[in-house]
Order: sequence, then C-alpha cells, then structure tokens
Amino acid sequence: MEQLGNSNSKYILALDLGTTGNRAFIFDTKAKIIGQAYKELTQYYPQPGWLEHNPQQIWQDTCWVMENAIANAKISPDTIAAIGLTVQRETCLLWNKTTGKPLHNAIVWQDRRTAPLCNQLQTQGYSQEISDRTGLVIDAYFSATKLRWLLDHLGDVDLNNVLAGTIDSWILWNLTGGKVHATDHSNASRTMLMNLASCNWDEKLLNLLQIPPHILPQIQPSLGNFGVTDARILGTEISITAILGDQQAALFGHGCNAPGLMKCTYGTGSFLVAHTGCEIVRSPQQLLSTVAWTQKHQNGNLQIDYALEGSMFTSGACIQWLRDGIKLIHTAAETETMTNQVEDNGGVYFVPALSGLGAPHWDMSARGAFFGITASVQSEHIVRSVLEAIAYQVKEVVAAINISSSTPIAKLTVDGGACENNFLMQFQADLLGIPVERPHVRDITVQGVGYAAGIAAGFWDSYEELVGKREIERVFEPRQDREEILDNFATWQKAVERAKNWTE
Repeated sequence: MEQLGNSNSKYILALDLGTTGNRAFIFDTKAKIIGQAYKELTQYYPQPGWLEHNPQQIWQDTCWVMENAIANAKISPDTIAAIGLTVQRETCLLWNKTTGKPLHNAIVWQDRRTAPLCNQLQTQGYSQEISDRTGLVIDAYFSATKLRWLLDHLGDVDLNNVLAGTIDSWILWNLTGGKVHATDHSNASRTMLMNLASCNWDEKLLNLLQIPPHILPQIQPSLGNFGVTDARILGTEISITAILGDQQAALFGHGCNAPGLMKCTYGTGSFLVAHTGCEIVRSPQQLLSTVAWTQKHQNGNLQIDYALEGSMFTSGACIQWLRDGIKLIHTAAETETMTNQVEDNGGVYFVPALSGLGAPHWDMSARGAFFGITASVQSEHIVRSVLEAIAYQVKEVVAAINISSSTPIAKLTVDGGACENNFLMQFQADLLGIPVERPHVRDITVQGVGYAAGIAAGFWDSYEELVGKREIERVFEPRQDREEILDNFATWQKAVERAKNWTE
C-alpha cells in the first residue's frame, strides 16, 4: 500500500462512534493506549419499535471526545499521524449539503419502522435476488428501506442538494469540512444496496427502492485515503486512513484475518463474525455474507476479505433496559452479583426480541417476553434469565456457523461491554463446550480501527506483529457437566418459538 499520513508523527487517533456512546482513543508507537474519552449518546424513541439519534449530537460529541482524548494524552494534535473511524453500522440519515444540517434524525439500525416495506419486498418475491446480490436478508435492520422512508418523508426538497449516508459518511463529511462524501466497503455492504461481488452500488436495487445514486457516498477501500481533517477542527490537518464498520473493526483487532478465525462482540447487540477469506461464502442458515475489509495493493488491485456474520439485535441493550427501562438495576455490574445470589434461573426464560429477532430467525414481528414466572420468582431470577438469553442467542449462531463451515469453531474470542460479566462468559463457555478467550483490552473495536489506520498510514509495518502483542486477560474453560444447561437451552428455544407467534 502507498504510505499515507505523517510518518514522523508519534500517535494514532481512533474514533468509535457506537450505538450507545462515542469514544476516542490515542495509541502510541507501541500500540499502547495513552489517552481516551467517552460520551454517552441520547436515545430517542418516537414510537414503539422506533429508535433515532440526533446527528448533530453525534458530530458534537465526536469533536468533544477527540479534544478530550488528546488533552488526556497530553499530546499536540500535530503529532497525530492518522485517524481511523469505526461506527455503528446500518444507521443512516440525509442532510443538506449546502447548510450541513440533517433533514431528519438518523434512523438507528435497531429501528423497525420499515418492517411493512420489507414484508412487501418479500411478498413481491425479491428475497432470493436481494440475498444473491447483497449477501443479506430482507430486514428493517439494513439501511436501504430506512433511506427510502426518509426520502418519502422529506416533503418538497431539491434532491440535488441532498446527501445520504451511514454515520461514517456523515462524520467523514464533517471532519473534512464538507469536502469528502465517501464510505468504505464494509459499511456499504450493510446497506442492502451494494453488490457483494462487484463492491459497487447495485443499479437494480437502487431502481427497485427508487434511491437516486447521486445522493450516495463514493465507496472506497477500508484501508486507504479518505482525505484530511479541516484544520479548524483540531488546529491542524490530519490524514484519515481507515474506515470500518464496528464489527469488522473488532474482527481486525482480534487478528481474525484468515478463514476459520472468529470473534463475538457483546455490545448493544451480539455480533458473531467469522473470516471466510477472499471468496464469498453463502450460508443456508440465514447468516449474512458480508465484506470484512478491503485494501488496494501497490499494483492497483483491490483485495476483498469476506466474512460470515450472525447479528443478534439485543444483548447489552437488554442490560440497559433492565437499568433504564424497568429500573431493576442501577449499574450493569450489578447483574453479575445478583445472578450469583441464586442457584438457577428459577424456571424463568427471557426472549430478548426487544427489536425483533435477528440471526438465525430474522423475525421482525417477534417481541420480547418472559416465560415461566411463578410467585417464587425474585428479581435475581429475572436478571439471570436475561444473561442466560444473551448466551443462548450466541449458541444458536455458533451452531449455524458450524453447519455452514467445514471447520468447527474451537475457540470463541470475545469483546464488548457485556464480556466484563464473568458469569455470562463462564455460562457461554459451558453452553458452547469450547474455551472463551477474553483479551486484556476490551475495546477491540476501537483498537482494530486504530491498527487499520496506522498500517494504512505506514505508522506500523506488521499487522501480525501488532495482534501478536495482544494480552489475554482470562480464558473461560467449559465445565464437564453440560446436560442440564443444554436441556435449559432447549426449553429457551421453545420460548423463542412462542415469542415469534405472540399475536396468534
């Protein structure tokens, strides 16, 4: 790859703009974190099943976390070699390219308002064609129907003055002072508008959903040149050399760069991603075929790394709901303490379909539910059932990947906020019957895009050397007796089927 950025600089700035908050990390030449900042993001729920973010708040918070991470690291912005950007995927918005003002709140990936349009597309017989072209299933999760909804609710607006994009495009456009309207292949592959084989916007799908191609960002390699920051933002121009979807960034950070390697991120949702090499692998188990990352070689050829993914919409969000929704806990850490106070789940099973069900069910109409509640059930049982459900979802997707792959999964590498929970990780190991490996640095997503930006900028020479320095904090080994836990898993699967048919 051509060298980007300032090779004389000493640091990498990595931005991770997630669903529940935005963060910035500063890495030194040894890939050590020397400064960071985080700010929680406001969630807006206009109607049941709808979720929005304020794009202006995301941009303002991005500036805030950058400035505070730099201040905490006690460095000057002009010593930063490059910036890497990773974001919550599928969340999208429209904005006015003259004023820079959003035309509506961003519609978040969890939002289900476009389920009727998705059902219509399925009824019209587009499921197989869309799967063949994009590697995805028809679902409100993806950006395409969200963009159609936004365009339908614009009113009388000149589309020649409108730009569309996912959060990476919005932030990149602002970082560059409105000069660059682009995205990378990993984020574009999650829109249900990019052809997975050609890695370009798919003309037939754009026509189907009546999305004007001129409003969409240019698709570029994940590791490459995305321009420089406007000097007015941090006082100097800094090269932006990597953009990745958050799950792909975590895959990169874990060193999963070859077939058979995989990771699970326990964030707002749980995302199990397996690297599948430079060929598209299709799954009969409704897993998603997606782009892991792309980069151009010096000869100009584009290298495309692909992956299989199981996306489970609600995991950490369940714990947030326990805290903010029904106020059963005050902090996420309490869940481990409460769970350890009871011997079992008290017969309670939770179906975490707060935003429908993702892989392998893909049921937009399913709703969250508790089953098995009796008069003896205490709050601790409720909390335990929620943690168990997070692990059960992952078990389903691991089973699906094992069916789709010739090599069974031998180890699960984990990251994300919920992996802090020792009960959950031990329960996951027991359930899967394989070791669960937890690295010392939990924020693998931001670390991954930091690695990508540094490698693209010529700041680091060896990816293998970087990931080889990762420290493993703990390995959870499976315990011998799995009969009871597998029986409970089978009972939970029955509960899921009941939740999928809750209106019948």
